Amino acid sequence: MARAHSTRRKVVTTIAAWGVALTIFFPVLWMILTSFKTEASAVAMPPQFLSADWTLENYATVWARSDYPRFFWNSVVIAVGSTLLGLAVAIPAAWAMAFVPGRRTRDLLMWMLSTKMMPAVAVMIPLYLLFLRFGLLDTRIGLVLVLMLMNLPIIVWMLYTYFKEIPGEILEAARMDGASLWNEIVYVLTPMALPGIASTMLLNIILAWNEAFWTIVLTTTKAAPLSAFIASFSAPQGLFYAKLSAASAMAILPILIMGWFSQKQLVRGLTFGAVK
Repeated sequence: MARAHSTRRKVVTTIAAWGVALTIFFPVLWMILTSFKTEASAVAMPPQFLSADWTLENYATVWARSDYPRFFWNSVVIAVGSTLLGLAVAIPAAWAMAFVPGRRTRDLLMWMLSTKMMPAVAVMIPLYLLFLRFGLLDTRIGLVLVLMLMNLPIIVWMLYTYFKEIPGEILEAARMDGASLWNEIVYVLTPMALPGIASTMLLNIILAWNEAFWTIVLTTTKAAPLSAFIASFSAPQGLFYAKLSAASAMAILPILIMGWFSQKQLVRGLTFGAVK
C-alpha cells in the first residue's frame, strides 16, 4: 500500500513538474515557431500550425538589415565585463559581512536588497545627465558600470550566503599559517566557494544579457547590445511579428546554449551548502 502511494505521488509530481516546465517554455516555443512563419501566418486568427506558410526569409532579412555580430559582441563585453567587475567588488564585501560581521551587517544587506525594489525609471533622468556630463552615453564602459551596480546587491547576497556555509576555522588556520588577507581570499576562500561563485557569475551574466531598459535608454548605435537589436525591429508602421520573433530568437540563442551547457554547474552552485 505504501509502495503504491509512493508511486502515485511520484507520477503526480512528475506530471506537475512537466506541466510547469511546458508552461514556462511555451512562450519561447511560440516565438521560435512564429519566427519561421510568414508575416501573414504570424498574425492569422485562429493561429496556424500545420497550415502555416513556413519560411527562413525572416532570418535572412534580419541578418541583412542589421550588423548582428556587432550587437552580439557588445552583449558579450557588457555582460561579462559587468559580471567580473561585480565579483571583484562583491567577493571582498561578502567576505567582510560573512566573517567579520558588525552589528548592522544584516540591516546593510537588507538595505542593499531593498534598492532592487526601486523602479529604474525613478533614477533615469539624473543618471542620464551624469552619463551625458562624463561622456559615457553609448559606451560599453558606461553600461558595464550601470549593470554592475544594478546587480551588485544580488551578487553580494548570493556570495554572502555561500560564504556563511564555509567554516570560519579554516580561514583562521590559514591566518595562523601566515596567510595575508589577499591570500586568504584568493587561495583559501575562493576555491572552497567556487561552485557558488560560478553560479553567481552565470546568473549575473544572464541578468545582464537580458537587461533592456538601461541598454535602450543609454545607448544608440556604438554600444547597443542585443536587447537594442530586438527593439530596432519595432517600426513606426507597426510590429512585424515574424521578423521580431526571428530577431528575438537570434538574441536569446547564445544565452540559451550557455545555460544548457552550464545547467549542472548552476544547479550545483545554487544548492551549495544545502547538504552537509
